[in-house]
Amino acid sequence: MPDLTVALTVTLVLSLLAGVVVVLTRLRLRASHPGLTLALHTLLGGVGLVLWLLFLLSDTDADWRSLVGVLGLGCWWVVAICGLVILVRWKPSRARGKRAARVATAADSWSRTPWLSLWGHVGLFLGVAWFTFAYVTSQV
Repeated sequence: MPDLTVALTVTLVLSLLAGVVVVLTRLRLRASHPGLTLALHTLLGGVGLVLWLLFLLSDTDADWRSLVGVLGLGCWWVVAICGLVILVRWKPSRARGKRAARVATAADSWSRTPWLSLWGHVGLFLGVAWFTFAYVTSQV
């Protein structure tokens, strides 16, 4: 296992929080928002988390480590983009007016507004940007 630096610690914490975002999104939307976007978000979130943690916790001399890191980052970027696409469901269109906002608010029973998902997915996007920065600058 590599030395636990500040960058690695931050990256591990953000990785676990990203996993929580993926799981909570699946739990919240499985009935009301089925489809390819949610399936990709969940599947690649799980695969990305496993690959990324394998990369972070593996021996720094392993030959396969770079490939696993790049694959994990690729999964995380797709997950972050899918999460932002899912957030679009709360933006009421002009055609549906106030009814769309009421339906979205009623479906979001944990916080009564889309703010929890907004914070989670914007945070996930920023976390993936941090993962990429830490990977490119060899901090992890």
